[in-house]
Amino acid sequence: MAAKIDKDTCVGCETCVGTCPVEAISMVDGKAEVNDSCVECGACVSVCPVEAISV
Repeated sequence: MAAKIDKDTCVGCETCVGTCPVEAISMVDGKAEVNDSCVECGACVSVCPVEAISV
């Protein structure tokens, strides 16, 4: 399993993109998207300002 992004809540700030240690998050159509490289470390969860990410 990978981190989950709530697309309705995500504001596209890209904070999580730079935080991910394995570069598993990219922006697609202005929203964060997690790929299969995710190691479920939770780094993105703690930095999301709108709490759009869960593991």
